[in-house]
Amino acid sequence: MASRKVKRLFLASAALCLACPLSAAWAGEFHVVDGRAEAEISEESRLYVDGALVATFVIDADHPNVSAKITTPAGRTEHNYALCGEITIRRPDGKTETHAVDSVGHLHNPDGRVFEALGANDFTDFYLADPNDPDAADHTRGKANACSIATS
Repeated sequence: MASRKVKRLFLASAALCLACPLSAAWAGEFHVVDGRAEAEISEESRLYVDGALVATFVIDADHPNVSAKITTPAGRTEHNYALCGEITIRRPDGKTETHAVDSVGHLHNPDGRVFEALGANDFTDFYLADPNDPDAADHTRGKANACSIATS
């Protein structure tokens, strides 16, 4: 009799474990794409969502377009993000300039969306935007000082 109970418990536990991977389907998911601008020579940037590093983008002449699938915890519809790194551009006079990528913003109901990583204001303002829904993301314009690394 006890062995039947153990067997039933084992089978019930095994059935639950088989269902475990299905719980991941409840997690949110969105994509971020980043493309090389005409004046851009290279870029290395990191995307943090809710404080966790979720993607690194490296763009240059050999890799002009990159994308990443981002998975978020189940049940959340609002997320903070930060873009950190650096971008090197060629100015119209031919000289190169490197700018810090250092911005923050919020994503609203990002599940299923495709966000573009964009730069504005002469490559001093960086943010994510959904071209199909301008209200899906907002950001604090300009440098946010969110990407500072403490040194000492």
